[in-house]
Amino acid sequence: MSSSPVSALPAHLAVNVLDASSLLSAFGALGIAVVLFAETGLLVGFFLPGDSLLFTAGLLCVPGGHAGPHLHLPQVLAASVAGALAGAQCGYLIGRRGGRALLERSRNRRLHDGAVRAEELLARYGHARAVVLARFVPVVRTVLNPLAGALGVPARTFTLWQVVGGTVWTVGLVLAGYALGSTVPNVDRYLLPLVALVVAVSLLPLALELLRSRRARQAREEAR
Repeated sequence: MSSSPVSALPAHLAVNVLDASSLLSAFGALGIAVVLFAETGLLVGFFLPGDSLLFTAGLLCVPGGHAGPHLHLPQVLAASVAGALAGAQCGYLIGRRGGRALLERSRNRRLHDGAVRAEELLARYGHARAVVLARFVPVVRTVLNPLAGALGVPARTFTLWQVVGGTVWTVGLVLAGYALGSTVPNVDRYLLPLVALVVAVSLLPLALELLRSRRARQAREEAR
């Protein structure tokens, strides 16, 4: 009996780009590098699951501790760092050449909100701290890199601190997943709640910043 066309399709054609486990099962460490490059370097990649991807990859590096594909920790770390650093640098160069016109062409509200947060980070914390902190905030880490280029952040300053921030972000999340997988038996049973927790924690800085901005705006209105 011949197989149906659907069952004959390669597995990677059915990959869900929003699901970290699906991405890792289909593409392994190479997929990590590609996703992080797109998320941190290309404005169209703002929706990709960077935080959950890194954490899940760390879990899948634990030998025999899960039911999913087994990844190798050195390869995952190398792919994560390479993708994140190359993506950020690419985004910065795109921003220097394309400027704000790139953001203005987009009608996506999340991107524009991220641009506002990115500008606030740059104004409030300065170039170095803002570039590092942006790594830990979804959407903002996508927008800040081209925005830094458009606003004329010095290339040497940006490169130094995006390397620092990108390395801490990627290595930290991968090792956190690896450490948890090494200490908790059958941790893959709790993978979905854990990923949800990682996403929630990653959104916490943005939520706090939004709350601070709202309170500051209300205080200004009351003072008038």
